[in-house]
Amino acid sequence: MVLKKQTVWLITMLSLLIVLSVFYMTSPNDVEVVGPADDEENQNEETEETQGELPLDEENQNDEEGTDEEKGTEGEEEGTEGEGAESEGSELDVSGMTVDELFATTRLEKEDTRSELKEQWESVLASSDSSAEEKNEAMEKIHEIETAAQKESKLENTIQYEKDYRDVLVQKEEDVVTITVIADELSKTEANQIMQMARDEFGIMDVRVSLQEDDV
Repeated sequence: MVLKKQTVWLITMLSLLIVLSVFYMTSPNDVEVVGPADDEENQNEETEETQGELPLDEENQNDEEGTDEEKGTEGEEEGTEGEGAESEGSELDVSGMTVDELFATTRLEKEDTRSELKEQWESVLASSDSSAEEKNEAMEKIHEIETAAQKESKLENTIQYEKDYRDVLVQKEEDVVTITVIADELSKTEANQIMQMARDEFGIMDVRVSLQEDDV
């Protein structure tokens, strides 16, 4: 009986060893045990990846906002260009007047300016508070204004008669005489002749001659 019990016990132990051997052989060897610390690291990595990725809707929205801003900038630039065009249009309105209108306007402005200056000097001349020296200066200035106007008119008529220009505008400002003629062309010889005629009338001065093409 004792021998049978030992035999049974030995067989049982062998069977148990065989079962354990089979279990260890069939079970995976690279089983990884994840602790609490590893769980936290994995969660942090997933969170960072999620934050780093922008949702598609937000990307589209940002793209649309950027496009709207670009459109707004382009609109502002177009508006600025439009304002520039309007400014150019205003300049064209001024320069769009005919040559005759330009000459007439210039003459009127010149006459108005001289009339105001003449009135100021006449006030000095008529004032009882003005000294003799101031009155003499006023008389000289009035004479200069009247003489300049007379010489301008005379030179205009002379040039127009001799050169057969449609119109001539002469302006004397201090020591400068500006002469503008309306013609189809103006040669260098003609310009030199006009300059000499101006010096004969006004004396040695800086004379400038320019051409205003006829628009008729």
